[in-house]
Amino acid sequence: MVLNKKLESQAILDGMGQGILIFDSANRLIQENRAARTFLGPDLKLIRSEGWAAAMMLFNTRLTDPNHSIEAVRKRALDSERPIRFHTYRAGEYVPCWAAAIHGPGGEVYTMITIDLPDWSALSELLEDYLGEVRSAVDATAGHARLIERTIELTTDTAAVAHLSSRLNGFTRVIAVHMYRLRMLTELIERLEHVRTGKMREQVRRHRRKVVLADFMEDFLEELDEETLVDPESDRGNNRRRIKSAIPQKLAVAASSQPLAHILRDLLRNAIMYSMKATPIKLLAFASPTDNMVQIDVIDEGYGIRGSEAERVFLPFMRSRQPQVLGEFGYGISLYLCRHEVEAMNGRIWFESEEGVGTTFSVKLPMWRDDPAPAENASSPLPK
Repeated sequence: MVLNKKLESQAILDGMGQGILIFDSANRLIQENRAARTFLGPDLKLIRSEGWAAAMMLFNTRLTDPNHSIEAVRKRALDSERPIRFHTYRAGEYVPCWAAAIHGPGGEVYTMITIDLPDWSALSELLEDYLGEVRSAVDATAGHARLIERTIELTTDTAAVAHLSSRLNGFTRVIAVHMYRLRMLTELIERLEHVRTGKMREQVRRHRRKVVLADFMEDFLEELDEETLVDPESDRGNNRRRIKSAIPQKLAVAASSQPLAHILRDLLRNAIMYSMKATPIKLLAFASPTDNMVQIDVIDEGYGIRGSEAERVFLPFMRSRQPQVLGEFGYGISLYLCRHEVEAMNGRIWFESEEGVGTTFSVKLPMWRDDPAPAENASSPLPK
């Protein structure tokens, strides 16, 4: 970008969906775009007047760790050849941002702050689903209860008792389905709210510890025996028996246990739902010494993901349009949440798939070190 050609670059910046602020070496704001004006509103006047000092005050709101301050991030960005990710808190929302160095044609060095404008329409849509599910559960439960009460009133012989027993079985199944969906929706809303408000990253920093994967996986898989992993309307038999794990002893990651359990549960649930019940599901882990990470793979021999659907996988409420996927019950947001939770732990998630052959979802998390400093730096760039 040639910064002295402001009129040419301004049209480009104003067409971007992210907010852009550019500061010169004298800490003056020399350029911003339409999205930044929308996001910052009246505060932008202060930044125009006071420059970088005002930006520090605004972007460091509610920040207690100086290592994650915008000034510390700026220093790392100026010393690096790639953007540095950080977060700011504004209007009750936790907003992801980037800081990057721009080298001008005359040797000048500029600082560019990029703001990912939040869009929480996903939360509104999920709340609408939740309310619809509550209404459906209440109506269905009340309707079945009235039918059972009526059947009891008319019970006079053995045939009526058998009929009542059938009604009760159907009633308990309806309750199981609705309670499962309500529990799942409640958990999804809580997780999404934690992402929106920044509680997710705070939780990860507070609870990050050494997680020995072999021990963690043993406890995690035992807990799966005690819960319904997929929608009760789907007759999947004993899902736990399908999962074959191979986790090396002493392999450890720096992670928070609860988000890790959410991620693995969602990946295993998808693998079960989108594959035939006779096929195995593999849960593997191994060290990746080249980048000091640990990779966890969830591998199925299922329907696979069409290439045309790949970009939809991690987007909220954008379920694949394949018939086998649409035939299963789901809300289409779990992988979106998994991506945020993995990234909050300084990790990366991706997948490889072939339609009709199967899918492998892979997660990389930082390997545990005796020196916790690298794992504690929540602003360090994500691995490539």
